[in-house]
Amino acid sequence: MKVIGLLGGMSWESSIEYYRLVNERVKALLGGFHSAHTVLYSVDFAAIERMQAEDRWDDAGAELNRAARALEAAGADFVVLCTNTMHKVADRLEDGLGIPLLHLGDATAAAIEAAGVRRVGLLGTGFTMGQPFYRDRLAAHGLDVLVPAEDDRDLVHRVIYDELVLGVVKPESREAYRGVIGRLVEAGAEGIIYGCTEIELLVGPDDAPVPTFPTTSLHADAAVGFALGKTPLPPAPVTR
Repeated sequence: MKVIGLLGGMSWESSIEYYRLVNERVKALLGGFHSAHTVLYSVDFAAIERMQAEDRWDDAGAELNRAARALEAAGADFVVLCTNTMHKVADRLEDGLGIPLLHLGDATAAAIEAAGVRRVGLLGTGFTMGQPFYRDRLAAHGLDVLVPAEDDRDLVHRVIYDELVLGVVKPESREAYRGVIGRLVEAGAEGIIYGCTEIELLVGPDDAPVPTFPTTSLHADAAVGFALGKTPLPPAPVTR
């Protein structure tokens, strides 16, 4: 079994989900007392969030690169970055790294393609929905990605940062998210990406009238498949 290097803390509430999911998957597949062989590096999210707010993405990338190198030094065979938004600095994270990054966007795209869906709505932080780094990665796999209108993006982002990363789950926020999802479906979305690790704390498959793609669960599945030698790394998009 390969050692999974979990780079978490963004937020720690969602990192707990990663740890739980990879261990549940390994136990389900291997049985008995089996659990995942993991190394966890958890950053201080306050520092990362400040870099996000101040548009200091180079600094954030350097910090995650240091963390990834620490995982490698601790014996990790590959890195799982336990956040959607910080895949914005995935290239910087990989600088000089001797082990691969299992890119969340590629794992998500593989699951969407396998489901036969091509047009998807994307929920995530304002950075993930509004900036091209994540949408372009999915589009490079041949997916058509829709994002909510600006007011809905603001709502989704606010709930993530003001509630979910603090461990607060409100029924009224679930209803608000259902409304955003409904409007994306009306706009033509055939599936919905829960593109923030905390979103899965609030909504699930029953909150959408179309298939949902929970990125935390999909990422964890891909990590376990690779760790156990059952599946290769999800393929990166081919650029021409």
